[in-house]
Amino acid sequence: MTRERKNKGARGEERAAEFLRDRGYRILERNYRCPLGEIDLIARDGGTVVFVEVKTRSTERFGSPQASIGARKQRRMTAVALYYLKGKNWLTAPARFDVAAVSLVEGKETVTLYRNAFDAAGV
Repeated sequence: MTRERKNKGARGEERAAEFLRDRGYRILERNYRCPLGEIDLIARDGGTVVFVEVKTRSTERFGSPQASIGARKQRRMTAVALYYLKGKNWLTAPARFDVAAVSLVEGKETVTLYRNAFDAAGV
């Protein structure tokens, strides 16, 4: 991954975290990694544990950010989420998957949140 792409992704994740905090979410983890993969942000929205995939784009040429989260990524996120919930002994807590689409087009930064973007997959 190029440094420019990595910086763009980090900027997008920072914008998404700010966006969520401004809306009352409490950020629990950033770039959570485990043997099964990683999740960009894990937060609490009230009593709900929210697993957030952040997709950052500087062009619309390749489609919308949220459209790039296919079935394989959903299965991986589900496995990582279960690993996290088991480790915290939170298996009975309500949980959901959100997507934060960050657009960095023409010098304008916008964040669009897709709540409940997909259901747990492959479990």
